[in-house]
Amino acid sequence: MDMFNKLTTLFQQALETREPSVNLLESFVEHWKGITNYYIETTDETTPAKQTDIPWRLKQMLDILAYEEQHQESEETGPCMEYLLQHKLLETLCTLGKAQYPPGMNQQVLAFFTKLLQQIQQPMLHIINVYRPVQKLVRLCALPGSQTERDEAHFLFAVCTRLKQDPYVLNYILEIKRDTPIKKSSSTSEDRLQNSEVPSAEEMPPSPQHDCTASASLHSGKPGPSSASQHPSHQASSPNADPADNDLIHALIHLTKSQKSRVALKALEGLLLLVKLPKEETAECLAESTVLCQLLAGRLCELYSMIPSSLDPADIHNFPRAHWRTRFSPGCTEKTLTVPGNEHLVVFLEWLDYCDHLAKEAQKVLSVKLAKAIHHQWLTAVVQPQLVQVSEVGVLVSTALLSCVVRQVSAPALLDELVLFLLGSQTQSELRMDTESHVLRYQLIEHCDHISDEISISTLRLFEELLQKPHKQIVSNLVLRNLEHRGYIAPVPGGAEDRHLPDTEPLEESEELEEDPFFTDMYPEDHFNSEQLLSLPKNRGDPHPTAQTRVADIVNSFLCLVPQEARTSQHVQGAGYDTYVHDAHELFKECTAFSLEWGWPDTPNPPQPVPVGTDFFEGHFLKVLFDRLARILEQPYELNLQVTSVLSRLAVFPHPHLHEYLLDPYISLAPGSRSLFSVLIRVIGDLMQRIQHIPNFTERLLHVRKQLMALEPESLTDHMTLLKGVIVLEEFCKELAAIAFVKLPLEEH
Repeated sequence: MDMFNKLTTLFQQALETREPSVNLLESFVEHWKGITNYYIETTDETTPAKQTDIPWRLKQMLDILAYEEQHQESEETGPCMEYLLQHKLLETLCTLGKAQYPPGMNQQVLAFFTKLLQQIQQPMLHIINVYRPVQKLVRLCALPGSQTERDEAHFLFAVCTRLKQDPYVLNYILEIKRDTPIKKSSSTSEDRLQNSEVPSAEEMPPSPQHDCTASASLHSGKPGPSSASQHPSHQASSPNADPADNDLIHALIHLTKSQKSRVALKALEGLLLLVKLPKEETAECLAESTVLCQLLAGRLCELYSMIPSSLDPADIHNFPRAHWRTRFSPGCTEKTLTVPGNEHLVVFLEWLDYCDHLAKEAQKVLSVKLAKAIHHQWLTAVVQPQLVQVSEVGVLVSTALLSCVVRQVSAPALLDELVLFLLGSQTQSELRMDTESHVLRYQLIEHCDHISDEISISTLRLFEELLQKPHKQIVSNLVLRNLEHRGYIAPVPGGAEDRHLPDTEPLEESEELEEDPFFTDMYPEDHFNSEQLLSLPKNRGDPHPTAQTRVADIVNSFLCLVPQEARTSQHVQGAGYDTYVHDAHELFKECTAFSLEWGWPDTPNPPQPVPVGTDFFEGHFLKVLFDRLARILEQPYELNLQVTSVLSRLAVFPHPHLHEYLLDPYISLAPGSRSLFSVLIRVIGDLMQRIQHIPNFTERLLHVRKQLMALEPESLTDHMTLLKGVIVLEEFCKELAAIAFVKLPLEEH
């Protein structure tokens, strides 16, 4: 046995040292003739291709080509590849596949092309006898009723993979018009994509012929002198031809809809390869000369239209983020869908996430084009009419879906278009009577104060989602552009700055606040559990208070705002002010990280007087929020939670004007102006009057609080809306105190 193994090894070594080109070529030609002879000799046209020797012969040809390339010592193309190119074997195979003769031949051809593109490493797609049959085979993919989706998806993915290697041939594979070529820094498209004139596909020469021009072409990627200029049929496409509807992009988009998850995944990955092509010129080609972006946006519209209007808006709001690869993960098919119609929402959000991912990965020009297509085809044409419709149910569902969309989008270009759609591009201060500058923005803000509490809650949740996005224009558009000139500050005689700066003398209004009856019932020492006030400085008359003193003053102003008989947190363990500090700190870090690149000032701008005859206007958004807050004692508990949540989110942003307007109780307001603190003062005044007419108010309030905390069983009681409103008011004041505590120490720097 050992002797036999040694003889076998010696024999193999002897074969490897021989010049293989002649034998390889003869074998290659023999296998090809074996395929063509089948069509001459066979009389049974019903035998499936896989039951013939065609698959085996195609595999042998592939193995020979791969072996030849691997062992080719010179830089020229091997004779087998020369034979395949010169005699247009790929063209012939493509014709046989289209004819489906024998049955199933198309599948064999797809497999051959796929493996050829995968196994041959040298550039190929620039050669006319390669990219022409590739084009034709692409047109045979994704046809209605196709039984070869899997093979088609693998073939198209292989084409996209080769385009990543040779991106300059993209416009030829896609058959882009001649008047929109891809620009290149070196060599023109015509120089790279012409090849020498070759025999027709029907010719079957009996002996191989070597063509040095074709050899150099395949190796270098640059064809030599060509007769293509004399034969217009050899051009990539006719100058007046329109892109085919069944080109590479159309085929990939179609296969993404396949019910076979592996097919859909392969098509999605192929599209991803296309948009990630490295050169900017290819991105321009995809953006301007193809319908890729329009097809992606159209698919988004299609999936959105399939979402049933019967879904519960609350379920939609609480729906988790979707990821486009999730349904292709193992075990995904075993997941149960608890909400009817849920599957349509899942598929829509996954496609949205896929578009968002494409927008992140693509070159900027393509990313912007995709975002604009989604804006015009879907947001403007489909979503906007639903947001402003008469049906309250329709408004609820569409608003909830839009909140999911805002949560899902993260690509900068797509987020830009989404913000532009919702808020517009205006940067000047708002006018009180202006409702036409951006109709959708105004109507969405008005929905926050809708007669339907459900619509108000849903729209407020939409704005809360918006405020969580890292986009400067959101906060600027909604609030900051109206606070830029600090028109809310009362003019000070002599031009002195207002007292909000730490080195200025306190205004008399601060003393008036401390003498106000609402501030006289401070916490007694025996009630200071976790709800203790910050220590105040001993010398309250110090004209130059430190930053720590201002922290104590402002924090205590919010903590003391609610009268003692309306406080319940000191009676419940773990319900003190300090429970909000950690969350406020995390939220402040998040907002600060967002705004580092936004160029926000560290200190407020000098206040500018409001023109004579006009009052300061906080803007439609803050107006609605303040109006809602003023009615906190009369509104449903869930609505109050949402209003205070949005205001807290605004207050935590590290802009000096936002901080001053929302968190500084001591600013001197201009006539007709109001701040967050002044609105709270009026609410407290209303509360003090109502308390006088409710017996055992504190006991009832504590009972309701324990119900909300699930410490006691729910039961009906009088004045339930008012009592829940008081609890939200107390918690909101503690939350504002925590935010002020987290933010103010940084101001001394």
